[in-house]
Amino acid sequence: MIQRTREFSQLQKLLRRNPVVAIIGARQVGKTTLAHQLAARANRSTIFFDLENPEHLARLADPMLVLKGVQGLVVIDEVQRLPDLFAILRVLADRRRTPARFLLLGSASPELLRQSAESLAGRIAYHELSGFSLEEVGARRHERLWLRGGFPRSYLARSADESATWRQEFIRTFLERDLPQLGITIAASILRRFWTMLAHYHAQTWNSSEFARSFGVSDHTVRRYLDLLTAALVVRQLPPWFENVSKRQVKAPKVYIRDSGLLHSLLNLRSVSDVESHPKLGASWEGFAIEQVIRRLGARPEECFFWATHSGSELDLLIVHGRRRLGFEIKRTSSPRVTPSLHHALADLKLDRLDLIHAGDETFPLGPRLRAVALGRLLTDLKPLA
Repeated sequence: MIQRTREFSQLQKLLRRNPVVAIIGARQVGKTTLAHQLAARANRSTIFFDLENPEHLARLADPMLVLKGVQGLVVIDEVQRLPDLFAILRVLADRRRTPARFLLLGSASPELLRQSAESLAGRIAYHELSGFSLEEVGARRHERLWLRGGFPRSYLARSADESATWRQEFIRTFLERDLPQLGITIAASILRRFWTMLAHYHAQTWNSSEFARSFGVSDHTVRRYLDLLTAALVVRQLPPWFENVSKRQVKAPKVYIRDSGLLHSLLNLRSVSDVESHPKLGASWEGFAIEQVIRRLGARPEECFFWATHSGSELDLLIVHGRRRLGFEIKRTSSPRVTPSLHHALADLKLDRLDLIHAGDETFPLGPRLRAVALGRLLTDLKPLA
């Protein structure tokens, strides 16, 4: 069992402070397992409802009747299957002394679970759960984590072939069953083609016109496809940072497949040698490193950006946390070096520090406010945001 200590601690704090807490994340990232661990450590009785179980769904046909007398911790899994429940939870959360705490597990972002955002405003706290991170598996296993991705069953599979097979089945089930349950009616074959094409554009700036031409639809339609996969937490749109500097800046987001294992499956890459011989090698490693830096820092989505100018200066990841600005450039090399682009980023963005994340073994300074950080040393050389 891989311990998810930080996630566990954060959720305990949220449950103490809020009547309703939602763990959101893609299917199979470990939400249910974590909920059971929380229940085992809770100093109160716990009731579980799994809304994929027809018996549990039937029990909640009249949710007010069932839930109003319950005390302790109430866990409701796959809550997106019963959107009318959110209005009931608002009433229950407003009771004096809050006799029950509600832990909701959902496979979509708050934007897609719009009912919860509207009905439980000011009463609910969201915690996004991704797959395993370097902090959980250990930095020594970063190559395995990169190849297989962070989904527990993919990472823990007995062989690389078993892991790859699980991911292909996940992609099929996700498109054919999970997305329709979220009210998405786009054909699975269309979204599979779009998602695969997106994998080939991984770590590039979004170009809706190019996608629209390929699909023979409008820019608005392909943008909707992108936003749906983002809301389902399998794609990351990294927004651009732009401010009033004397350079023309890129203003479209960069797109990433959030889990490196899913990226490799969409590209039909089953082994390390397949990945290392593919043109998307550098892009794959960039996306993986960006996810790990964000997870290590504990940065919120609204604090994460990239920066690029039309003259060629760029920065893969910019974290804006209060008055602090931290920059990260990702290079799959064992011999990192300073480039003019790094100096431009330091000066133009007024960075407190710029780290060049590389594939070598050592961390060392490259200049004032500039250092090279080995990905394998990320846990020791990069401290979480305060």
